[in-house]
Amino acid sequence: MKVQAAVVRENLKEFSIENLTIRAPQKNEVLVKIVGVGLCHTDLLTKSSPDIFPSPAVLGHEGAGIVEAIGDDITDLNVGDHVVLTFASCGKCPNCLNQQPAYCEQFFKASFTEKEVYQDEHHHPIFGGFFGQSSFATYAIADYRSVVKISKNAPLKLLGPLGCGIQTGAGAIFNTLKPKKGSSIVIFGAGAVGLSALLAAIIAQCSPIIMVDMKEERLSLAKKLGATHTINGSEDVVKKIKALSDDKGVNYTLECTGIPAVLRQAVDVLAFLGTCGVIGAADPKAEVSLNINQILNGKTVRGIIEGDSNPYEFIPQLIKLWEEGKFPFDQFIKEYPLADINLAITETHQGEVIKAVLIP
Repeated sequence: MKVQAAVVRENLKEFSIENLTIRAPQKNEVLVKIVGVGLCHTDLLTKSSPDIFPSPAVLGHEGAGIVEAIGDDITDLNVGDHVVLTFASCGKCPNCLNQQPAYCEQFFKASFTEKEVYQDEHHHPIFGGFFGQSSFATYAIADYRSVVKISKNAPLKLLGPLGCGIQTGAGAIFNTLKPKKGSSIVIFGAGAVGLSALLAAIIAQCSPIIMVDMKEERLSLAKKLGATHTINGSEDVVKKIKALSDDKGVNYTLECTGIPAVLRQAVDVLAFLGTCGVIGAADPKAEVSLNINQILNGKTVRGIIEGDSNPYEFIPQLIKLWEEGKFPFDQFIKEYPLADINLAITETHQGEVIKAVLIP
């Protein structure tokens, strides 16, 4: 089958829009017609780091679409089903069997092992299988474990980011921190992950909800969405948060930037027995220094992958919240044609857009 895709090639700085051929789905694979796919920081990190995933390749890991064909041994999906594509997992290790696929013991093997899915016009292989999908294309071959069936009533082209970034932020609140009504929280980073956490914190009835970011436009949107306070990261963040909490600190913080200095702030502003959730993906060599005596005050620093979610249950829950008007994640999405992927990247870097969704 002929498809169009955004291809990473080692000698090119930008994605190349190319006409490719995609093979048929094999055992435990699903062919999905992509209707929309989110652009995520991990895609850009991988593009610039060929040691993570080899090129030439098709990336993309926040796809949503319609089942076109099904490989052998799959009995609970049908052609025409609407699906959101999420991260890959083995389904067999103790964590997967305990409904914690985000901590799959084979996570990196499942998500970053290349498959010969595509061929270019010269019959050279183009790798797929990124996060079990590679969805920067009109069609993708998805690992069965990456496919989440959803209702046909939801706005399919906008739902791809639920498979990674949005479920990560919302899940950190609902699944990990689980704050009680009236708990105080500070969210560091007002990107798609942080704003998704904000929407979840509002549903959880946290108060106050403080957002920290360097960009005033993002802080203004956070305020519009329901943040009670905003702080520009260029200010004395710790001092301001302490002032807002009568110098006691806050119950919860969520670090979404991957910047060690920001993580230190997120721990320093915790009250006794407070918990800091760590989401932001940092440089592989990044380290952080913390005050030991502060940690002794019952503080917890908790790493979080994919919002601790079981996506087969959690993604439909998020869609239901959206349908009820409680989780308006669509307010920070901007659509682009797939062919404009490089423009979407530029505008994302410039802070003009929070979550770009590419429409093949």
